[in-house]
Amino acid sequence: MNEQKLRRRIEEVRTGARSRRTFLSEMAALGLSAPFVTQMLAHSGVAMAATEAKYVPTKAGGGGTLKLLWWQAPTLLNPHFAVGTKDQDGSRLFYEPLAGWDADGNLVPILAAEIPSVEAGTVDQDLTWVVWKLKAGVKWHDGTPLTADDCVFNWQYASDPATAATTIGTYKDIKVTKLDDRTIRVDFEKPTPFWADAFVGNRGMILPKHLFEQYKGANSREAPANLAPVGTSAYLFVDFKPGDLIRGKLNPNYHMPNRPYFDTIEMKGGGDAVSAARAVLQTGEYDFAWNMQVEDELLKRLEQGGKGRVVIFRSGGIEHIQLNNTDPSKEVDGERSSLKTKHPFLTDPAVRQSLNLLVDKASVEKFIYGRTGTATANFINNPEQFRSKNTSYSFDVARATDILDKAGWKPGADGIREKDGVKLKIVFQSSINAPRQKTQEIVKQACQKAGIDIEIKAVPSSVYFSSDIGNPDTLAKFGTDLQMYSTSMSQPDPREFMRPFLSTEVASKDNKWQGRNITRWQNTDYDALYDAAEHETDPVKRAAIFIEMNDMVIKDIVVIPVVARPSVAAVADKLHVRLSGWDSYITALYDWYADA
Repeated sequence: MNEQKLRRRIEEVRTGARSRRTFLSEMAALGLSAPFVTQMLAHSGVAMAATEAKYVPTKAGGGGTLKLLWWQAPTLLNPHFAVGTKDQDGSRLFYEPLAGWDADGNLVPILAAEIPSVEAGTVDQDLTWVVWKLKAGVKWHDGTPLTADDCVFNWQYASDPATAATTIGTYKDIKVTKLDDRTIRVDFEKPTPFWADAFVGNRGMILPKHLFEQYKGANSREAPANLAPVGTSAYLFVDFKPGDLIRGKLNPNYHMPNRPYFDTIEMKGGGDAVSAARAVLQTGEYDFAWNMQVEDELLKRLEQGGKGRVVIFRSGGIEHIQLNNTDPSKEVDGERSSLKTKHPFLTDPAVRQSLNLLVDKASVEKFIYGRTGTATANFINNPEQFRSKNTSYSFDVARATDILDKAGWKPGADGIREKDGVKLKIVFQSSINAPRQKTQEIVKQACQKAGIDIEIKAVPSSVYFSSDIGNPDTLAKFGTDLQMYSTSMSQPDPREFMRPFLSTEVASKDNKWQGRNITRWQNTDYDALYDAAEHETDPVKRAAIFIEMNDMVIKDIVVIPVVARPSVAAVADKLHVRLSGWDSYITALYDWYADA
């Protein structure tokens, strides 16, 4: 389809002459993904609004207790301090954004009265501002009305460096103005095609100004509501035991009709993915389990228990290995892996190249992940238009050995390669999880053949993904040479997904290790590309920039992608859920219900 015809079709959608559904089907036939088509329509002024989902219950309550199982346990309930998905999801039980994302990458209004659009006059044609209108009658759980002042405060709170929010990247370069009690305007420094970031999805959950105002800045961690949230969601906070259990109850004044269906809710944390899968699929003890990072063959066997089903839905997650650019063995001013140090051997391109060849991704996919992970050479794998065709991967021990030989890394008396008195002895950490430990073993065996010594370190998930700045073993502190975990894409756009490679995002003592750049890699060319992508309004050119950024990260071997991971959940047969791979698993929790 040529450009002229494409623009004519888009104009027909804008005027109503052609339905969005028909247009989506036509674009799918051309190989374009739904999130990409949605973004293309948005760039052309067509609202990113989803169709209303079916909800059967005719009244709130009556559903008993909904039992959720998150095998990585939440440790705090402030979304602006969330390091991992588990803290974001724990917070999402009680806090809400203005809008969320559905499975096709459409915006769904939650606290917003409507989705902004060019045709409605609430998105600037030049994409330099957006106006959000708040839904009328929404109240915080303590009865205080939600107003535009809360939104303005959240911008001030998150953008203040002293607050040390993990969401600072979303809010620091915008300006939020109150137009009236129920309307705000977000201004951008330059044209910003992906305007649906602030106040949207996991990075958009809104805190109540009246409870957090005195805790903006340096004393942000002292707010009592960090552990006892007062939000706007369908469930009122009851109790929280960090690392263990969150309990809530039905909000009788919820702003959506006939919701929620369940009278009480429990999110149990801890354990492991296998026991979580078994608790839903085989024993029926729980109704829903998150992130089934379980060997696929075992999942298939557990499904035969007859209590539940495995739901696999497309997302942009990536299981990857990070290489530390700094020295984790040296302490500078009370900080290990400091930018003031340089890794003794991982900054050698030859060592990085050899490690890249020693990860047998095909075996990891075949023998561990199956349906739930696809071997890949890319960090960005979805949506499709952002996936690079310029990369490739191979597993080649002989080639890795040759590279090390030529670079002067020779085997010592103990068989471990060394150069200038430095041995290739690596500590490789990840969270305790069977697929991850098996992946570590696969890498270790290959490295041993090449003369690289690998020590495997397995950290409890509650520690590894903790937001506790005093904990020495968190992934953000990166106290080892290599580490592995999965990063989710929480919106159908790579903007935030690629932020962890920005020089300004380095995790450090100064920002309480809340910066998202954990590898400590810095590259001014990458930074310039990211800035260009932020403000490129042509969707095709913008996708090309993100592909170039992906290729730069892969070429420099900042990380080694292992498998692209869809979202995987275990769901009780009686439970009806609405899930999205572009947002929290519980973004539409208000729509969940069960058969009687």
